[in-house]
Amino acid sequence: MELAHSLLLNEEALAQITEAKRPVFIFEWLRFLDKVLVAANKTDVKEKQKKLVEQLTGLISSSPGPPTRKLLAKNLAALYSIGDTFTVFQTLEKCNDIIRNKDDTAAYLPTKLAAVTCVGAFYEKMGRMLGSTFPETVNNLLKSLKSAESQGRSEILMSLQKVLNGLGGAAASSHRDIYKNARSLLTDRSMAVRCAVAKCLLELQNEAVFMWTAELENIATLCFKALENSNYGVRVAVSKLLGTVMATALMPKQATVMRQNVKRATFDEVLELMATGFLRGGSGFLKSGGEMLKVGGSVNREVRVGVTQAYVVFVTTLGGQWLERSFATFLSHVLDLVSHPRATQTHVEAVYSRRCVSFILRATVGSLLGEKAQIAAAKEICQAIGKQMKVVEAVVNDTSSENKSGAADIAASQHVMVCALQELGSLVQSLNATASPLIQEASIGLLETVTSVLLHPSMAARLAAAWCLRCVAVALPFQLTPFLDRCAERLNNLKTSPEAVSGYSFAMAALLGGVHQCPLGIPHAKGKMVVSIAEDLLRTATQNSRLSLQRTQAGWLLLGALMTLGPSVVRYHLPKMLLLWRNVFPRSLKELEAEKARGDSFTWQVTLEGRAGALCAMRSFVAHCPELLTEDVIRKLMTPIECAMTMMSHIPSVIKAHGAHLKASAAMVRLRLYDILALLPPKTYEGSFNALLRELVAEFTLTDNSANTTTSLLRSLCHYDDSVLLGSWLQETDHKSIEDQLQPNSASGSGALEHDPSSIYLRIPAGEAVPGPLPLGVSVIDASVALFGVVFPHVSYKHRLQMLDHFAECVKQAKGVRQQAVQLNIFTAVLSALKGLAENKSTLGPEEVRKSALTLVMGALDNPNPILRCAAGEALGRMAQVVGEATFIARMAQYSFDKLKSARDVVSRTGHSLALGCLHRYVGGIGSGQHLKTSVSILLALAQDGTSSEVQTWSLHSLALIVDSSGPMYRGYVEPTLSLVLTLLLTVPPSHMEVHQCLGRCLGAIITTVGPELQGNGATISTIRSSCLVGCAITQDHSDSLVQAAAISCLQQLHMFAPRHVNLSSLVPSLCVHLCSSHLLLRRAAVACLRQLAQREAAEVCEYAMSLAKSAGDKESSGANVSSFAPGVSSQSDIHCRHQGVNITETGLEGLLFGMLDRETDRKLCSDIHDTLGHMLSSLAVEKLSHWLMLCKDVLAASSDMSTATPLGSGKDEESEKKDEMDDDIMFTTLGEEDKSKPFVAPRWATRVFAADCLCRIINLCENADQAHFDLAMARSAKLRNPTNDLLVLHLSDLIRMAFMAATDHSNQLRMAGLQALEDIIKKFASVPEPEFPGHVILEQYQANVGAALRPAFSQDTPSDIIAKACQVCSTWIGSGVVSDLNDLRRVHNLLVSSLDKVQAGKGSPSQLYRESATTMEKLAVLKAWAEVYVVAMNIKKEAESKPKRAIKNTDDDDDDYGTIDELPPDSLITLVQPELPTLSRLWLAALKDYALLTLPAEFASQLPPDGGAFYTPETIDTARLHYRNSWAPILHAVALWLNSTGFTCSESAEAAAVSGLQKRPASVNLNQASGATPSAKSLPEINKDRMHLILGVSIQFLCSPRPEEPTEHVTACLQALHTLLDSPYARTHIAEDQVKMTWKKSPVLCWEKEVTAVVLFLGNLLCLQRWSC
Repeated sequence: MELAHSLLLNEEALAQITEAKRPVFIFEWLRFLDKVLVAANKTDVKEKQKKLVEQLTGLISSSPGPPTRKLLAKNLAALYSIGDTFTVFQTLEKCNDIIRNKDDTAAYLPTKLAAVTCVGAFYEKMGRMLGSTFPETVNNLLKSLKSAESQGRSEILMSLQKVLNGLGGAAASSHRDIYKNARSLLTDRSMAVRCAVAKCLLELQNEAVFMWTAELENIATLCFKALENSNYGVRVAVSKLLGTVMATALMPKQATVMRQNVKRATFDEVLELMATGFLRGGSGFLKSGGEMLKVGGSVNREVRVGVTQAYVVFVTTLGGQWLERSFATFLSHVLDLVSHPRATQTHVEAVYSRRCVSFILRATVGSLLGEKAQIAAAKEICQAIGKQMKVVEAVVNDTSSENKSGAADIAASQHVMVCALQELGSLVQSLNATASPLIQEASIGLLETVTSVLLHPSMAARLAAAWCLRCVAVALPFQLTPFLDRCAERLNNLKTSPEAVSGYSFAMAALLGGVHQCPLGIPHAKGKMVVSIAEDLLRTATQNSRLSLQRTQAGWLLLGALMTLGPSVVRYHLPKMLLLWRNVFPRSLKELEAEKARGDSFTWQVTLEGRAGALCAMRSFVAHCPELLTEDVIRKLMTPIECAMTMMSHIPSVIKAHGAHLKASAAMVRLRLYDILALLPPKTYEGSFNALLRELVAEFTLTDNSANTTTSLLRSLCHYDDSVLLGSWLQETDHKSIEDQLQPNSASGSGALEHDPSSIYLRIPAGEAVPGPLPLGVSVIDASVALFGVVFPHVSYKHRLQMLDHFAECVKQAKGVRQQAVQLNIFTAVLSALKGLAENKSTLGPEEVRKSALTLVMGALDNPNPILRCAAGEALGRMAQVVGEATFIARMAQYSFDKLKSARDVVSRTGHSLALGCLHRYVGGIGSGQHLKTSVSILLALAQDGTSSEVQTWSLHSLALIVDSSGPMYRGYVEPTLSLVLTLLLTVPPSHMEVHQCLGRCLGAIITTVGPELQGNGATISTIRSSCLVGCAITQDHSDSLVQAAAISCLQQLHMFAPRHVNLSSLVPSLCVHLCSSHLLLRRAAVACLRQLAQREAAEVCEYAMSLAKSAGDKESSGANVSSFAPGVSSQSDIHCRHQGVNITETGLEGLLFGMLDRETDRKLCSDIHDTLGHMLSSLAVEKLSHWLMLCKDVLAASSDMSTATPLGSGKDEESEKKDEMDDDIMFTTLGEEDKSKPFVAPRWATRVFAADCLCRIINLCENADQAHFDLAMARSAKLRNPTNDLLVLHLSDLIRMAFMAATDHSNQLRMAGLQALEDIIKKFASVPEPEFPGHVILEQYQANVGAALRPAFSQDTPSDIIAKACQVCSTWIGSGVVSDLNDLRRVHNLLVSSLDKVQAGKGSPSQLYRESATTMEKLAVLKAWAEVYVVAMNIKKEAESKPKRAIKNTDDDDDDYGTIDELPPDSLITLVQPELPTLSRLWLAALKDYALLTLPAEFASQLPPDGGAFYTPETIDTARLHYRNSWAPILHAVALWLNSTGFTCSESAEAAAVSGLQKRPASVNLNQASGATPSAKSLPEINKDRMHLILGVSIQFLCSPRPEEPTEHVTACLQALHTLLDSPYARTHIAEDQVKMTWKKSPVLCWEKEVTAVVLFLGNLLCLQRWSC
């Protein structure tokens, strides 16, 4: 390969190598030339130009493959643009002659295609230089277009696109010709041609005004036709064309409008045209949109999905500011789409249309608008919901006549409601706490509007409203408890309305389901409230037949939702629940028979719904409370479950007697039964296996089901790697939610809440925005298949054989479409069973069972349905895995070998080649070693079958599986495989994308197999490595995003094994370009690769990324440059950047990644971006400190709302702060304003939180790097010595400012991160002296800022976790010794005093919003903060007492400018704490008592006080323990200090008197009532003895068995507490007595009886521990 690296083609070397290797040699030379031409000296190029042109033009006639011709054309064009252009016309004419040639043979085609490609490249590169020749060239291309085959048509269209791109407006004379010839091909049978036409017309519309004026309607019609029977690639390309043309029609480019007097289309005209497509039927298209929509017929789903994507392109092209201005009209339009009768002809179609409209709203409102604009959009949506609801209420209240149109209005309004409410919920959830204005502004009335929909006549609308409320509560957790209370109250008040019972129970269930997303939870009492409401509903269900059904459903729904609160709540209600469950089902067969005899149709419906509800609540219990599933509880659960199983067999006769409308209720019972059984251990119901399996098999073989319903589980049960065969990679595109509806399985993508209301409280499946359970018919088959997989491994071999034989019989009996459906379901069940066997490590069974299974599977390997073939291959592999016998595997492999050798049809060849791959995948290299050679030779031969791309795809996919599974055993086959891969990459047409994807997979598998060997320098390894690099280069340059993603993955592996050989200077820029791709898979691959590169070579990665910015800057230096990051700039410039190329500014790759965080919603992608930025930060932040701090500052400062950056509840003393904030805001929002067309989207709250976390990481990194970062004098001198030195202390004002901005934001998460940053800054900089003012520290000047940052955290409505954090920061600040101004100290001290009032308020406050443990956390945090302050105060006092007395300097005598800041007197801190000490000491002792009780081993749980302790309730004991664990040590130390100073002489009654005398507090906390006798009953010595025992007990217990996770500070605090205690004469006297007895009343278990000697020994151990902790 090295011989190919020369400016001229080495013809001697080329002649010496074999024919097969020549194409690779030529491609390698062209690759080298591509890099060298740009960098070479122009004179050298000109000298050799003639020879080079000869060699390159000679290659045109040598039948080059697709990648070669592309590179050849690129090099020829580059050569002429760098060197002389004398012969360019000659070369162009030569190409035109080749194109004119009438030779239509397959052999001449590559030469023709190469000439076409060269023509395109010339015009793209040199454009108007070739202007005079273009009419002839275009005519020539158009003429050959008419007679070309599909590959030629694609290539000619791509060349025409390049001609148009290069010439711009100069080609105007040919525009109409190109348009006329191209448009008819938009409906070509070849998908690749359709894509090429769409791209060509997209280029044409930039200059051809007629396309978006006179031809606008025709273009729309053409696009709709092109979308019929399209694939994903066509839908993306055509929707881009349609959306862009529509956007241009509405807002033409200024220059074009100036040039020609054009009539612009109106907004309504454009929207009406788009709507015509959305609501369009088949091909019979009428010109007028209005007439068209009156015609019957079904809507074409592909057209609808394509137009949906076009809407998004349309809005994205117009930009965020346009959307902001026109949102009301746009919203009204898209909501009208879903209310149109044609969009909702059937239920499934209605769901599909809703999905499409939701997608349009989410993709535009969700990503194009900033937070402020999103709030405005939410208001608009609210108004739209309100209007719809008024119409509905008018119809409902109109009882005068039979209003038929009114019923239709209600039916249509439900779909509008669902879309509007889902978008509103998603908006509020993404805004998080930033959405609080929506709730607080009464004029918007969001809550009233949403809750009004809970009374809508349609269940879908009620569920959507409930879901929206859940989203609001999760975003704003302080609303969760009030919402629950309001719903409970309304439910009680409106008990007689069926809609109210249903709607408000949905809302309560949804809110309960959202509790797990709110860390602070809800009060424990709410559980009791829900149970009592549910019980009442179930009890009164029979009283009123009009309400029976709704009350029954609502009662069980609420109980199911209650289970999601977990064991801590459910434990208290379990006995009652078990009783309710038992009573719902008949106790015996006799009761069941009696029931059958007496019920009527309605009674049975209510009964079945009730039983389905009970089973659903049971399933919820089993899923959410596994800790409560004791053997006894399972036994009690099995009683009603067994009754339900018995009842199942009697249901058909009930349906027969009372009507088919009971079928749905019966199916729901079965679904719930299957769901719960799948969660329980199969052993518990093995007695019922026979009856159960009969039901399951009948379910999925469609025995009693006339519909051909198929399961949705098949794709998930097949291997993830088979996505290329199954098409399931569509699940990983940005369009997943709408592309799902085009999948072949039943009701695919039609998930909706109304199909299963219980999903309103369940956790949302990963990747879904809203839960979308599939229709009942599909769900019940899915559940039966899943349960079959659980039960099958526990069934006897005899029954297995019977079932497998029965499956074969079912397949034989069914015909046509039904056979396909039955087979799909059976194969999914078999796969589920085999997977279950493998997980249980069971075997399949004896020979007859295997034989039956094998017959079933082998028969499907020849099935025409590719999904079934794929499932059969997977089943074969799984079977080999569970049988695990070499002879069985050999037999299966041999069968496929024989088939492949003889078969000539595509179906057999594909099925059996996959079978070989799956055998190797599941048996592994060693198990299938003897078949490796045969398998590889057969698959290599099949891969060369150029007549069928499908055979090539399947055989290459199987080959990749074999390479992956064989590992080192494959080493001997690497060279021939690699050679084949390269040959195919160079010859297979790019339109066969699946083949190229599989080639990419093979290449990746080969790289992994060779592994670290790739670093070697031997001839063989060098050849393999260079072949791999060539393969990567070809796949990297492919047009398909999945192929490019495979190339990135290959390069990533190469970089892992042989980093020296991967050229980062070209890889990194290409990855940066992919970051703006419109394809999710490509963005994922690019970020994953960057993440790996940044781990090792972060500096190089950033440097190469910046080179891209520089080259972009050079190209358009005249363009508007953005001077500073303005977060949005990278997130925004514009969101449409995905379609317009990369957007790296001087903030580099880091800025681009921060911008991506605002746009991306894919969890994996966001996680990788976080990791990549984390690696970069770790490597580079210390060296490029200013850059990273500026990045964080700009993200934090660029708030979307000016008020967001101003502190919450700030006082007058911060006016200057506020002014600075405003100035800052104005500065940031005006950035980049010269480019009005691009919306400014400021970083969203989640990105700002990440930036605040980065700030904390930077501080920690600097701490580990150099002490000068925290020493101002050293930093200044270092800066003087070398101005490039960048040290953290020099940026202190920025650090404080960033922490302040974050700590005073609306977002709670950001406030938390800001307070953490503030605490870190205080800890790290507290002791840094101010060199200019000896005796002072640099943080003193920021006292007001710190106070201002802390004050909002102590406001009335602040959540407990933020108050707890703020208390921590307060104590750190006061204890840091920075505060030199008594007024500033008082300000922060007053915050702690105010929070002490809350601690006194007692355990249960009436207005409690969160779980009781949240109050525990808050109160303990306050006590801990006071304890830390007291410890510091006592230390200062002690130090002052030990120093010689000196006169305090008077400020009046101080001439210094700084004299205004006085030094605090040493006792000032203790005087501030002193008044609170009587209260504090009691509270501290109470907290310590609680802690001592909570550390008791589990077996003594019965001895804990039944009412809880001073600060915890028995219900939340588990979470409370964690909070005590965090707080006990400083409290212990403080108590020891207090006792040492005054405590032993102060009784508890005296303290109480002191407190009441001070009259500072209201009702005091009920401290440890459980301990029995009143405090006054004890004498002072007894009290002191108890206190001593408490402190010694807690300390000794901790030091004897410390937990590994305990911080060292706790050990130190504990030792210091003991040291302080033993410093007291009283304590020493007490210990010196003969015996120490340590007890708590009612707690004899904690009894310490030690001799004095034992204490002495223990204290000796303490000294060792003290040394260890230091």
